[in-house]
Formats: sequence, structure tokens, C-alpha cells
Amino acid sequence: MHLLSPKGRLSRPITDRVKESLFSVLYKYNLPQGKVVADLFCGVGSLGLEALSRGADFVTFVEKDPKIIAVLNKNIFKAGFVKNSKVIRANAFSVGAPVDFEAPLNDLVVIDPPYELTQNVQNDSKLAGLMTVLSEQTSPEAFIVVRTDKRTELLERYGRFEIIERRLWGSMVVTILRKSELEN
Repeated sequence: MHLLSPKGRLSRPITDRVKESLFSVLYKYNLPQGKVVADLFCGVGSLGLEALSRGADFVTFVEKDPKIIAVLNKNIFKAGFVKNSKVIRANAFSVGAPVDFEAPLNDLVVIDPPYELTQNVQNDSKLAGLMTVLSEQTSPEAFIVVRTDKRTELLERYGRFEIIERRLWGSMVVTILRKSELEN
């Protein structure tokens, strides 16, 4: 399905080829079929909608820009996933991937902030703070996918999340982390 995009350069859409490659990698971890997913810094919802189209049970979209959210809502409606999703207008660095009181925790979280916000990825960074928040919002064996510029190299571990795979596609890197029982 062709997604609507906002006018101008408000979002950084991921190419269909990279999206297809990413989900091929996620399949080997039995994702996203039957899982609860959060798409942070979601833009027009490309990755979250792809997860829904591949069998995810539910996706929470987190985006702070109201103009982009207007387009996101149209894309969710166009794709027919209104009942399988919710949109939260917030800064994902502050709220993470919120779950409702009795809702299941997230099994997969996609983090795709503007590249300039991931130049610092050290233990005192916004990304590290987000990982701390996500440790409480994710299931015991959750996965995190972080998209960054190819020059950005994440730490091997953020609290309970440890890198299990890195993929370079063009000018971007996708890093996959898995939650472990113990924090190092």
C-alpha cells in the first residue's frame, strides 16, 4: 500500500527494500506475528503498519508532531487498522512505549528518531534513558529495533537490552537488541 506523506521534509521514510529486509530479519525471531508492537518516532507509521500487515496483534504509534499525526491517522484508516492501533502524541524519549493498565507489554519496539537525536548514544544519552523506560514497558523477552545513521554505533548493552544483530543498509544502520533477565 502506498502511504501518504506530509508535504516538505517532516519525515524520513524508510525505503520499501530496507523495510522488506528488516522484516525478513525479524521473521527469524518469530516477529511480528501475534505480537504487541510500539513504533516510536513513527512518522507516517510505515514500520508499525508493516508490522500490522504481517500479523502483529496491536501497534502503539508515538509521534509528537501534530501535522505528521494527521497523516498517520489517515494511513491507519486507509490500511484498515484503526481497531488494532492507537496513536499517542508525545515525545517518545519522555514516555517510551506506554501500555494501558491491563494491556499486554510490548514484545517489539521500533525506535526511529531523527538521526541528530542519536548522535550521543552513551549511558547518559536520551536513548539510554529511553531504554531504561522501555525495560518496564516490554515483555520479558522483548526486542528493540533502533534505526540510526551508519556512523552511529550503539553500546553493546543498555540495562537489560543487549545487541544481538546489526544490519547496514545504505546510509543507515538497524540495530536489534534483545531483553535479558539480568542487567549487566
